[in-house]
Amino acid sequence: MRSHLIVGRFGPSDRATVPAGTDEVVTTLDLVASARRLDHGIGQVLKQLGALPLFPTEVGLDLLIMAAHVHAADTRISRASESQDSWTREIRLVVPVSDPNRWEAATHVLTRMLNFLTGDRWTLGFRSRPNAFARLVPARLSRSRGASFDSVSLFSGGLDSLIGAIDLLEAKDGPLLVSHAGDSATSSAQDCLAEALSAHYGGRAFGRLRLWMGFDQGLIKGVGSEDTTRGRSFLFFALATFAGTGLGGEFSVRVPENGLMALNVPLDPLRLGALSTRTTHPFYMARWADLLAALGIPGRIENPYWNKTKGEMVGECANPELLRRVLPNALSCSSPTKGRWHGHGIEHCGYCIPCLIRRAALHDDDATVYTLVDLWGRELDTRQAEGQQVRSLQLAIGRLRARPSLAKLLVHKPGPLSDYPERLDDFADVYQRGMEEVAVLLAGVRTGTT
Repeated sequence: MRSHLIVGRFGPSDRATVPAGTDEVVTTLDLVASARRLDHGIGQVLKQLGALPLFPTEVGLDLLIMAAHVHAADTRISRASESQDSWTREIRLVVPVSDPNRWEAATHVLTRMLNFLTGDRWTLGFRSRPNAFARLVPARLSRSRGASFDSVSLFSGGLDSLIGAIDLLEAKDGPLLVSHAGDSATSSAQDCLAEALSAHYGGRAFGRLRLWMGFDQGLIKGVGSEDTTRGRSFLFFALATFAGTGLGGEFSVRVPENGLMALNVPLDPLRLGALSTRTTHPFYMARWADLLAALGIPGRIENPYWNKTKGEMVGECANPELLRRVLPNALSCSSPTKGRWHGHGIEHCGYCIPCLIRRAALHDDDATVYTLVDLWGRELDTRQAEGQQVRSLQLAIGRLRARPSLAKLLVHKPGPLSDYPERLDDFADVYQRGMEEVAVLLAGVRTGTT
């Protein structure tokens, strides 16, 4: 196991001394592409906002720069080689920001949320940006009129975010849809859905902001990359908040996610840590409220569907006809490119957890292309990926049906729910209803090793 230090710098002239520990592997993250243009997609989203026009704050930009450091560390430090348990890494970041004192005051909540989100041990430090980069966001001209958006909504290219966008547009809200495109499959889904929404509602009904952020494979010398990307939602939320600071007052960032996936109760004890994502868990969402308060950002992060199953979201969508027409382009699969091994293109596998929850929500009215079309035609091999997730769900459903009272205990497994004592019964209910949706789908599905 090795500890890693990532130091952000604004170009070769930024030579501020950052002491490193004797056991730390030091990596420089250069934030400047050329002259004063920011790298890693950040300069491009600043340009996109200017065209809207929106004028974010410097602390909002700090948050996005902070997220770039997190994303670089999360995707370029291998868990297999850089941790003792093949999971937990020790990562220290030193981030140049506009107001180090403000960020130091937020260090405790930041560390707490990142540790929870990724399962690593994070240490955070901050220093002042170089004088030449003290101000990076263009100032709003006194006579300029900023864009008018009612909210910011995450637009991942998935089914839940599509429903979230449709519901806002049907309510005549003018959302700014914010996306992070980490791969071509996700990017294609986002474009297809945005084009369909624009065609239906009109090109000016909403705005779009999209960041494409990636880092060279060799960013950290001699270390392989990591594909678990547990910290991706920090980048996603930071991008949306960054945009929100340009709205000129209080704002909300909507995170459309069904309650079953938000809670993400582990199907078995082995899933509690490494295999249980926490990207929209209530504890993590509450820490975002703490972070924004500590930074003085007048925004709030909210999941309007926290008490809805995916099937309920589909059934209650404000424009079901439009949803049914465009949902085949919404991407839910955890690994949509794995079908290439069998000669398929980018498509839903049909047997991962997100695919199964999607199929359960859509019932028979589902035009999605799945690699595994028929779940019932033969026995699914639990030694193979196609049967493992199905069997885990069957066992979890069986335990819950045998002891329904377990729901009130199991919802606490992924993380604390103490921020929402008034919602505990609702959390248990949405978990139970969501699992029942999946149970209906899996009725008659056979799994085994023969």
